[in-house]
Amino acid sequence: MSAHKGKTARVTAPQITARKGGESIVALTSYHAHTAKLADPHVDILLVGDSVGMVLYGHGSTIPVTLDMMIVHGRVVASATEHALVVVDMPFGSYEESPQQAFRNAARVMKETGCGAVKLEGGERMAETIAFLTARGIPVMAHVGLTPQSVNALGGFFVQGREEEQWAAIENDARAVADAGAFCVVVEAVAEPLARRITETCPVPTIGIGASAACDGQILVMEDMLGLNPAPPKFVKTYADLAGSIESAISEYAAEVRSRVFPGPEHVYGMKKRS
Repeated sequence: MSAHKGKTARVTAPQITARKGGESIVALTSYHAHTAKLADPHVDILLVGDSVGMVLYGHGSTIPVTLDMMIVHGRVVASATEHALVVVDMPFGSYEESPQQAFRNAARVMKETGCGAVKLEGGERMAETIAFLTARGIPVMAHVGLTPQSVNALGGFFVQGREEEQWAAIENDARAVADAGAFCVVVEAVAEPLARRITETCPVPTIGIGASAACDGQILVMEDMLGLNPAPPKFVKTYADLAGSIESAISEYAAEVRSRVFPGPEHVYGMKKRS
């Protein structure tokens, strides 16, 4: 919460939890200052996701992302914003070994970025770790359903819960992380009826991505919804065609440089006039 006069108070993890069943929670990813600043007045949560590895670094999955990478991007987003709750993803290998490892790394993330919470993937198997972190003052956003850090174990990015026999395990995951103290739960790429059911029974807000309009909130990767991903997932609605606009602007710039139209007289500096 900001102590500076004139600035709005930051959204907090308890305020997000209190939105269960109320006004829908708006969340987006962000990895850099300029997009964070643009999104900040309009969203409740800015997630500095480990999707940065795919979106900005060109990796095929989130697995190569390091803790240092997350801290750099988390610090930038937190510094550029004053309203949204900034949540930073814990990358693969930074929390799974033990609750103690998770606490050391999560504490470092919060100290070095100024974020308000961390996110980690996994359901029932991560409940002990979530309880350990929350008991020590670290708010945790949980993540169930399709967990991208498990892509190698899953064999790819597959929708979860399309067969009813899969439902019980995913429901148990959501219940376990909520009972462990997570302030909200991301539900990714699960069958719509299952996402709806989880939302009805989960005591903390669900944040859907490829899930259901019935979830307590929604999140998308910002670059996906802005049209910068040439092959976005089915669950993405593109709200702009920035890829086309950017390419058009670059093409026009290149043509003007080659024809020496740019820079024009208004873009260059003259000599100082002698008095």
